[in-house]
Amino acid sequence: MDERLIIRGGQVVTPVDVIRADVLIQGETIAGLVESGADVWPDAHQIDAGGCYVFPGVVDPHTHIQLDTGIYQTADDWEIGTRTAAFGGVTTVIDFATQFPGMTFPEALGARLKECEPALIDYGLHMMVTDLPRDPATARQWLEGLRDLGVPSIKLYTTYRPNYYADDATLLHTFRAMPKDMIAMVHCENDAIVTDATQRLVEAGKTGWQYHGQGRPPEAEVESIRRVMHLAKVAGAAVYIVHNSTAESIRQVAKAQQHGNEPPVYNETCPQYFVLDDGRYTAPNAEHFILQPPLRSLAWQVDLLSAAPVLSAVSTDHCDYTLAQKQEFTEFTKTPGGLPGLETSFQLTYTCGVHLPRQDENHTPLSLPELARLMSTDPAKIFDLYPQKGVILPGSDADILIYDPSEAVTIRAEDQHTIGGYCPYDGMTVQGRVRTVLSRGHVLIQDGELHGEPGRGRFLRGQPFKPLDSSI
Repeated sequence: MDERLIIRGGQVVTPVDVIRADVLIQGETIAGLVESGADVWPDAHQIDAGGCYVFPGVVDPHTHIQLDTGIYQTADDWEIGTRTAAFGGVTTVIDFATQFPGMTFPEALGARLKECEPALIDYGLHMMVTDLPRDPATARQWLEGLRDLGVPSIKLYTTYRPNYYADDATLLHTFRAMPKDMIAMVHCENDAIVTDATQRLVEAGKTGWQYHGQGRPPEAEVESIRRVMHLAKVAGAAVYIVHNSTAESIRQVAKAQQHGNEPPVYNETCPQYFVLDDGRYTAPNAEHFILQPPLRSLAWQVDLLSAAPVLSAVSTDHCDYTLAQKQEFTEFTKTPGGLPGLETSFQLTYTCGVHLPRQDENHTPLSLPELARLMSTDPAKIFDLYPQKGVILPGSDADILIYDPSEAVTIRAEDQHTIGGYCPYDGMTVQGRVRTVLSRGHVLIQDGELHGEPGRGRFLRGQPFKPLDSSI
């Protein structure tokens, strides 16, 4: 018989409510929820969650573990990346397989799955599309084949020449070729605006890290989001706008959603955009904060998390470049872009979204159910892993995050499990800590200790995309 386990005494957080209940786990799955303290399974192993919240494990739909852009490569691997995730309460990541030029989708997926083998947690994959056949029928066949391999989502970029950039014609061609049961993630920055702004800075000799934000102005993001949503609507394609860094970006998505939401439009933000601002570029260690899109001024950020009804997810866009890589060049045009964030994302979002707003009447707090929705349930639904992932329901995988909100904790770079050697949130105080993490019923993290072997993570085949259903 599968091992039985009971999580006792915690407050279970669902996407709609917070309830006092005990969670019954049999083997790898959730068997049920019972009244707290109920006399069941007397011989089962018990985990005391008294004083803690019991969340579904975090589903991060946007990570870059062992990233190879064709120009830069992060120094981590899938053991390091998923170990980092686990310590942050992340039990599922959805990363990317890159179709390098000349590759078919099955070749790109196969190569990436080989790299993923050391994973400690479960994972899905999106496909970065860079070379889709121009013939519409052939393009459709390629995408249908990709969906049937368990990858119903693709990634496109409106910038990054020459390796990823897709012009409007390419975007429209891809959107039209997509089956209706697939979804496209899009990195939105107007390439012409970025190119012009960067060229002007280079011509003026302004290439230091402090100018990075000026080279990728917020208007480039906002314009590109408008255009991508328009093209997707023309083609009837569902889209997911990644890493919204400005409140205006979210307002543009809200407008699209209010006009019937057909085809569907989803979006995400990341902790770096509501925790940090562009003042970091004129402060020490500016190289730590080079990423695309860049950090914004407070005027452009406003309060990103107050847009929770519009947001579909909080992700990380995690990239674990080393400090040596960040410091190799002093020009922002040559510094690899990306921040580590898997280990700190839940603490930061809980602190900034739930804890601090309760102390400040000028900010709308994020409810605990909204936190569960943004960091677990809706990402799992959009990318077709629900109800296996993203929720605490009978039959779901027993992926659990037990979070202790009782104490203030200082984030320290030396405590992180990344390989980069720095942390963009070093010295910040957050409320609470990840106490216990279960992955498919296995206690993976307990009080800061890892209990799991590389290779235990499984590839999750995404089911064909369907529009988000708010019911659970």
